[in-house]
Amino acid sequence: MSDLSFMITTDTCCDLPKSYIQEHGLDVVTLYYNMKGVAYGKEIELEVKEFYDMMRGGEMPTTMAANPEELHEMFEKYLKEGKDILHLAFSSELSSSYNNAAVVASELNEQYTENKVIVIDTLSASLGQGLVVHKAVQLRKEGKTIEETAAWVEENKLHFCHQFTVDDLNHLYRGGRVSKLTAVAGTLIHVKPILHVSDEGRLIPIGKVRGRKKSLNALVDNMERTIGSYRDKNDIVFISHGDAPEEAEYVAGLVKERFGIENFLISPVSPTIGAHSGPGTIALFYMGDRR
Repeated sequence: MSDLSFMITTDTCCDLPKSYIQEHGLDVVTLYYNMKGVAYGKEIELEVKEFYDMMRGGEMPTTMAANPEELHEMFEKYLKEGKDILHLAFSSELSSSYNNAAVVASELNEQYTENKVIVIDTLSASLGQGLVVHKAVQLRKEGKTIEETAAWVEENKLHFCHQFTVDDLNHLYRGGRVSKLTAVAGTLIHVKPILHVSDEGRLIPIGKVRGRKKSLNALVDNMERTIGSYRDKNDIVFISHGDAPEEAEYVAGLVKERFGIENFLISPVSPTIGAHSGPGTIALFYMGDRR
């Protein structure tokens, strides 16, 4: 890690693959989840397919925010090494993880005056948050300072667009995102909601279509409507999925066909987010004029 000018840290809601985390010298605090009375996370992990198969079988996981003690341990480790830390957190409207990180950072910044922890609320989720991390990694590689990188993220975070759809409305109902009537009626007539993450970092339904394939097409239609002046500026697009890799590839194909984008990072939705969105979730992330 000694070759890195500053540390970039985040949490498991970024949904970046472990290989990416390791390659770019990142560190990640774990958000644990509970399934059948067992707390899963760092020490005990479920394979993605096993997790979603358990959900398909009727298991309903519960989730937890980033633990302040683990945040303290992670930050202090690098401060003791004389490193500054940029922490890019899961949206504060979806978890208390950002607030926990901000409190811990404030305490440590008083204690370690030679270095600092900067915590940013990305107002993003899943690989939308991961794309924010990716841009920060690129800026660090270009030689930007921690202050310059943090300033860029703050100035540009509302240009990180999230478009996604779910296969089963009942998971969104459990999380309070849609009404029971909407969930029951939508399931009966095969309605698939289209959602995005708003400027405030909230999960907002913005449309609905009938049929799975139409919902996947709608994600790319929404990309067309919001990408604006960023049409030729996206060097990579991120796609996450709830154990639905073929449909993620289908969306990638549509994006490539319509926008000429060749580079994609496709990765599963982590259990912490998947607990609320469910199996079959497909999410598309890119930079655009507006969310």
